[in-house]
Amino acid sequence: MNSKEFRKNAHDVIDWIADYMDGVRDFPVRAQVAPGDVRAKLPAMPPLEGESFDQLMTDFKDIILPGVTHWQHPRFFAYFPANVTPESQLAEMLISAMGINAMLWETSPAATELEEAMMGWLKDMLDLPRAWAGVIQDTASSATFCAVLAARERSTDWKVNETGLQHAPKMAFYTSAEAHSSLEKAVKMAGLGRASIRLVPTDKDHAMQPAALAAMMEEDRKAGIIPAMVMATVGSTSVGAADPLKAIGVIARANKAYFHVDAAWAGSAMVCPEFRYLLDGVEGADSFVFNPHKWMGVQFDCTAHFVRDQDTLVRTLTILPAYLETREGSTVTDYRDWGVQLGRRMRALKLWFVIRLRGLEGLRSMFRGHVAWAKDLAATVRDTDGFELVTGPNLSLLTFRLLKEGLDTEELDVLTEKLLTLVNDDGFTYLTRTLVNGRPVIRFQVGQVQTTKDDVMAAWARVVELAKAV
Repeated sequence: MNSKEFRKNAHDVIDWIADYMDGVRDFPVRAQVAPGDVRAKLPAMPPLEGESFDQLMTDFKDIILPGVTHWQHPRFFAYFPANVTPESQLAEMLISAMGINAMLWETSPAATELEEAMMGWLKDMLDLPRAWAGVIQDTASSATFCAVLAARERSTDWKVNETGLQHAPKMAFYTSAEAHSSLEKAVKMAGLGRASIRLVPTDKDHAMQPAALAAMMEEDRKAGIIPAMVMATVGSTSVGAADPLKAIGVIARANKAYFHVDAAWAGSAMVCPEFRYLLDGVEGADSFVFNPHKWMGVQFDCTAHFVRDQDTLVRTLTILPAYLETREGSTVTDYRDWGVQLGRRMRALKLWFVIRLRGLEGLRSMFRGHVAWAKDLAATVRDTDGFELVTGPNLSLLTFRLLKEGLDTEELDVLTEKLLTLVNDDGFTYLTRTLVNGRPVIRFQVGQVQTTKDDVMAAWARVVELAKAV
C-alpha cells in the first residue's frame, strides 16, 4: 500500500469509525453468533497474492462485525467498561503511526518525559502522595504481578532473584475473596503456589475485616511463615466493595508486609472529591493501581501504577545487558526497569489527549452522572415487584435477583440464571452474573461513555419485561 492508497483507505476507515460511534446503539450489544460461526467463514489458508482493501473491508463488515460484542454500546452494562473516546482514538492513531518503543529514555525522550508528567497529573487528580513515583503498565494484572515480585524480594532480602525459591522461606499473601483473581495468578507465576494465598473474611458490606487479617498474620508468623503482602481492594469486581485501607495499612506495616491497593475500576472516580474518601489510608500503601482504560475513557490498554519506593520495584526487576546501557544512565528514567515488559508502547499520549480535551470537570461530570443513574436504578429495583436489590449501589455498580413468593432459594436461583440468559440472548442490553454469599445475582454496572439515564432505564424496562417469561 503506497502513501496515496493509504491516504484514501485511511479516510474510508475514519468515516466508518465515525459512523460506528454514531450508530453503535443499533447493534445487539452481545454478539449473536454461535461458537465456530466466525471461524467457519474464514479461509483455511492465507492468500498467495495481496487482495484489495475494499474486499478486506467487505469481509470485515460481513464476517467480523457480526461476531463482535460492542463494548462501546450505551447499553453495555456488563463487566467494567473498556471505554473508548474520540480523543483517545486520535492519540492511538498517532501512537500507531510513530511506532515508538518507549523502553528507554534514549529510544524516545518525549515518551518517557510525557509519561512522567502524566503520572504527576494523575497524582494531583486523585490527591495521592506527592513523593510517590509512577509508571504506565498495560493492565492492573501486570501491576499486581510486579507487586507480588517486589513483596517476594523484599521479604527475602532479594535472595530469590539470586538463588531461586528452593531455599526461600514460606511466604503468605493476604486478600479477600472479593479481590480480583489477578493476585492468585500473580502468586502462581511468581512460583509461590496457590497454597500461599490467604483469603481474609469479609463483613456484611463485603469488605476485608482487619481483625481477621491481623489474626491470620499472627498465626502464620507462629508457624514460621512470613506475611509477605496484603492486597486491599477499592471497588471489587463482583459488588464494588471497598476495604478499609487505613486499618489494613497499620496491620501491614506492623508485620512488615508489602501493602498493595487495587482500585482498577473505581480509581478513576476518585477525581471527584465526594468519592475520594474511599481512598482514605492509601498513603500507607507501598503500591497503588487503577485503570484509566476502564472508566476514564482512555483507550485500552493504560494502567496507572504508583509506588512509594521506586528503588524496591526497580531493584526487583532491573536487568542491564550491555546493549541496553546508555550514556544518560541513572540521570534519566528508563521505564524498562519498572515492569515485566522490555518493549513498551507510548501509552501516555492517550492520557494527555483525554485529560486535556475533556478536562477535569468533563471527567467528573461523566462519573457523577453514572453514579447518580445507578442510584436511581437501585431505587427502582427496590420498588419493582418480583425483584430484590442485593448489593449497592457502590458507586455505579449494583446487583439484583428475582424474588417470588412461594419459591425456595434454589428455585429462585435457577430463575435468576434463566433471566440472565434471556436478557443476554435478547441483545438489547448486556449484563453479567456473579455470586453473593454463594448465590447467583445479576450484576449491573453503569460506566459506558455514551450511556444516558434513558439507556439505563430502558435496559431495566427490558429486564422487567423478559422476567415475565420466567
